[in-house]
Amino acid sequence: MKASAEIPTYVDLLWPTLCAVRELGHSARLDEIDERVIEREEFSDDQVAALHGEGPRSELEYRLAWARTYLKGMGLLASASRGVWETTTSGRDLPEAAIEPLLRRYKETRRRARRKQAQIDAEDANADENGEPAETNDWKEHLLECMLAMSPAGFERLAERLLRAAGFINTTVTGRSGDGGIDGVGVYRLSLVSFPVFFQCKRYKGSVGPEKVRDFRGAMAGRGDKGLLITTGTFTREARSEATRDGAPPIDLIDGERLCELLKELGLGVRTKERIVEDIEVVDTFFGELG
Repeated sequence: MKASAEIPTYVDLLWPTLCAVRELGHSARLDEIDERVIEREEFSDDQVAALHGEGPRSELEYRLAWARTYLKGMGLLASASRGVWETTTSGRDLPEAAIEPLLRRYKETRRRARRKQAQIDAEDANADENGEPAETNDWKEHLLECMLAMSPAGFERLAERLLRAAGFINTTVTGRSGDGGIDGVGVYRLSLVSFPVFFQCKRYKGSVGPEKVRDFRGAMAGRGDKGLLITTGTFTREARSEATRDGAPPIDLIDGERLCELLKELGLGVRTKERIVEDIEVVDTFFGELG
C-alpha cells in the first residue's frame, strides 16, 4: 500500500493507465479506467480523496486525466466516443520500456508546435512544481464552480433539465434540500416499455461515500428500483461498489467529470465553438526554381 501523502505524477501513471484499458478489454469508460488504476496501484482512500487545489476534482483524477491525454498524443489510446477510451494498434502491444522514449519524442513534438503557437507557450508557463502540465480543460473547473455556486433547488432543477434533454419524460423535482430523500423522478422510455427513475443531487466538492448510496436506496424502497445519484464531486471506491452490490437495486452514478461531459453534449449551459487553425509554411525552393 502506498503512503497516503504520495500521489504519482501523470508520467508515473502512463503505464498503469494503459494497462488498465488493456485489462478492461481494450475499451472502457473513464470511471472504469480510473477505478482499475486505483485497484492495480492499491491507492489508499486518502490518496483517492485528496483534492486538486481547492477542488472540486481530486488530485488523482486530475493526473489520470493528463495521463490519458498524453497516451492519446503518443498514439497509444484513442477517444472512441464521449467518455469511452480504447487502445490503438500500437497501444495493444507496446512494452513498458518503450513508454519513456515515446514520451520524450512526443514532448519534443509538442515543444516544436509551441514555438509556432504563442498561446500554447502561455498555457505551459503555468506548469506546477511537480512538472504537471497546465490544465487545458479549465472549462470543466469553471463549470463545476458554477454548479457549486447554485442553490440546492437550482441544482435539482438543473438535474431535471438534464434528464429531460437526455430523453426522459414527465421529469419533475419532488424533494426538498437536505431531507436525505428523493429529489426528483423521471420516466425513461425504452422501445415498448417505460419505467420511473428516481434521482438525488449532491453538490459536493469532495467524495460521496457509500452511506449516501445506501440512504438513497432506502428512500427508494417501495417506490421503485431505478435510481440515479448525481454529484459535482467524485465517488469513493466503496460508493461505487455499494451502487452495484449483489442483491440490492443498482444505483447509477454520475460524477462531476461525467456531468460536465453530459452538459456539454446536450448544450445545457455550455456552448461549443469550432476553430480552424491554419499551419502556413513558405516553400523556399518554389521561388528559387523561378530564378
